[in-house]
Amino acid sequence: MEFRFTAEQESWRQQLREFFKRELPESWQGGEEVSGADEWRFVRQFQKKLAARGWLVPHWPKEYGGAALGIMEQTIMREEIAYHRAPLPDIFGVNMLGPVLMMFGSDKQKSQHLPPIAAAEAIWCQGYSEPEAGSDLASLKTRAVRDGDDYVINGSKIWTSNAHRAEWIFLLARTDPEAPKHRGISFFLAPMSTPGISTRPLVNMAGVHLFNEVFFEDARVPAANLVGDENRGWYVGAALLDFERSGIGNAATSRRSLDDLIEYCRHADGDGDGRAVSQGTRHRLAELVIETEIGRYLSYRVATMQAKGEVPNMEASAAKVYNSEVAHRLAGAGVNMMGLSGQVRPESKRWARLRGDFTMNYMLTLGGMIAGGTSEIMRGIIATRGLGLPRV
Repeated sequence: MEFRFTAEQESWRQQLREFFKRELPESWQGGEEVSGADEWRFVRQFQKKLAARGWLVPHWPKEYGGAALGIMEQTIMREEIAYHRAPLPDIFGVNMLGPVLMMFGSDKQKSQHLPPIAAAEAIWCQGYSEPEAGSDLASLKTRAVRDGDDYVINGSKIWTSNAHRAEWIFLLARTDPEAPKHRGISFFLAPMSTPGISTRPLVNMAGVHLFNEVFFEDARVPAANLVGDENRGWYVGAALLDFERSGIGNAATSRRSLDDLIEYCRHADGDGDGRAVSQGTRHRLAELVIETEIGRYLSYRVATMQAKGEVPNMEASAAKVYNSEVAHRLAGAGVNMMGLSGQVRPESKRWARLRGDFTMNYMLTLGGMIAGGTSEIMRGIIATRGLGLPRV
């Protein structure tokens, strides 16, 4: 079967491309971390321009700030944002929390939080992983104890992206320590300004500050900020992970990097026709084109299921594990094709090739095979929930 978008959807894609060409400076290269107040200000202004058009969440209902378009239009939007490396700092609110609140949130929670997300007025972060609960997330120890109209939360989270800039956090905490570990967890929303919540930066191996530790010390969160039923938060959190894993952004980011690499190889011999590129390099590039296309169609498969009202699970895991591993293979291939220059960091303006993107990506994409669920966990989900294999 050959997948095709409608003429209207392709017109929508062209609108987006023209917008990005007009609004993104030629010097803009995107990246994992925004450095400096001026760059962050630009990122926030750009996000608000999308929001003003209803384009930040195009498939959301208009009552919540969306444009009431379809899932496939949303997919096209995410694909073009990633390919153009356009800034989208609030992926947690836009891509994850928003859809989950529509499924599990109260009317008050929806009216309070969805419009600010759609209007780019709030930045969210995710409080899931803990120092001793990553892949086995249900082993989390952060504790929430009911005290009148509040829950008092104590514990810590780790690898929390953008916690140093977020205004809100959604988190999982244990509310019944006696229950089986998957059944005593609840899902909460909390302002980052809450007394007792603090952050500490974590700088990764690429020298980028994206992650943080978040600490909860007798932090009081209103009971009204509980999403869904008490002790049933695992199911809310698991639904959110399906949204996190099913996006097309990784596939589109890889295709943009591959296009850059192909262009580099084409001009590496100086005459621009690429004839000096070895046959082995040509074959590897062809393989990478095929691999990135497969990743794109795996993501389209997920979007197609969502458009039908189905909930992808195994399919989202397949897209996640595949695209994260392709991204790392692509980064490694680029580093090798550039030789010694492929190891130079961006700071070396003279020697870095393609701004040092592949050097940085090689380090950053290692984390992509862990974040959002390790490759091993994804394969376990595919085996048990997709193929029906027994647990061992």
